[in-house]
Amino acid sequence: MHSFSRSWTALLDAVAGLPDEDFDKPSGCTGWLVRDLVCHLVIDAQDVLITLVTPADAPATTDAPGYWTLLPEPPKGDDPLDALIPRLAAAYGEPRWLKHHIDDVGTAAVRAAGLADPAARVRTQDMVLTVADYLSAYVLEGTLHHLDLVAHLPAAPG
Repeated sequence: MHSFSRSWTALLDAVAGLPDEDFDKPSGCTGWLVRDLVCHLVIDAQDVLITLVTPADAPATTDAPGYWTLLPEPPKGDDPLDALIPRLAAAYGEPRWLKHHIDDVGTAAVRAAGLADPAARVRTQDMVLTVADYLSAYVLEGTLHHLDLVAHLPAAPG
């Protein structure tokens, strides 16, 4: 779980260090501002917490590389979930509330990952995989979104 903890702790630290004005700047995710991306990360952290407490007795149906479904083209923002994220992010109002929530939920996800049995199997999105594979998939998610976070913020730490 070390890689997950390292990548997500670095991501949480990067968000915590952003000045408020950076939340209204574009992120590396097409059509999303930094605040939208951070809101998406709150949902990711919630997914990690939910999945880690959703055990599966069935054999694994996928592994870390098989977890992600690649899209033939980048999202255009017209998917209902894509449209929901900016509305949720805007509802936070001030960036400090969004920072507080990602720190709270993200830190809990990092703690939960450290307590989880890597060999245990969990269920999510109609898939079964080991905790180790699931958290490895989220190392990729966290790393890519860390890059998205700082893509248009030259003063932000990498």
